[in-house]
Amino acid sequence: MSESHTPGGSARLNTGVAHNARVWNYWIGGKDNYEVDQQVGEHVAGMFPIIREIARADRWFLGRAVRFLAEERGVRQFLDIGTGLPTADNTHQIAQRIAPDARIVYVDNDPIVLAHARTLLTGTHEGVTDYIDADVHDPDAILERASRTLDLSRPVAVMMLGILNFVLDTEKAREIVRKVVAAVPSGSFLVLTHPTFDDDLGGAGQIPAMKFWNENATPPITARSGEDIAAFFEGLDLLEPGLVSCSKWRAEPGSPAVVPQFGAVAVKP
Repeated sequence: MSESHTPGGSARLNTGVAHNARVWNYWIGGKDNYEVDQQVGEHVAGMFPIIREIARADRWFLGRAVRFLAEERGVRQFLDIGTGLPTADNTHQIAQRIAPDARIVYVDNDPIVLAHARTLLTGTHEGVTDYIDADVHDPDAILERASRTLDLSRPVAVMMLGILNFVLDTEKAREIVRKVVAAVPSGSFLVLTHPTFDDDLGGAGQIPAMKFWNENATPPITARSGEDIAAFFEGLDLLEPGLVSCSKWRAEPGSPAVVPQFGAVAVKP
């Protein structure tokens, strides 16, 4: 299922089952969700109360990472895979405030997200904002279609926030990352967040919560160890402060507590 072949993706829209993009939207205070998403979201939050903090920390990490790359590293192209529902300060808005000529391609395969694509597509006149309906499991399709908007001979920031946890096979997830990173040149970046069950980040509670999720919602999800998440950056140079809780990555003093979601930014040498 790499692409919807029905107008607007309506054949895939099932409002009777909770869906990650909508539940995540609910956790960060959005309105683009249904009663079933709220029910599952509340149940998961009852089992694992820090989940709302994780959702917010992941969003704030995105903002810091995009600002850092656009301001300090001069990045002008972003490939945001698994963008989720639009909310305030999406990747293109942050990047184009700094660099109006920035080019952003969003990738998602959820029909609710697709229905909101028109919101994403209101970028600057100088820049380009595009949206493609494709699945992370099909990186070839993503790269082929992204290349119509992005110049893959010039550096690209590949954003993979909270998306590889939906690729249940770890070797398959690593293969996806390798394929995407291989398609962009030296000086490109990989920006990644991923949930963990590691105790030192307080991740043990993820395991029963994810079991409940996988029995009651879609798509299925997995957490990974910090060691497995670090392996996604093989061959890349991690930028300071390395692989840390996403709430602590280049955070201001007094930032939110550690959450069991790793985040990092790395550059391709």
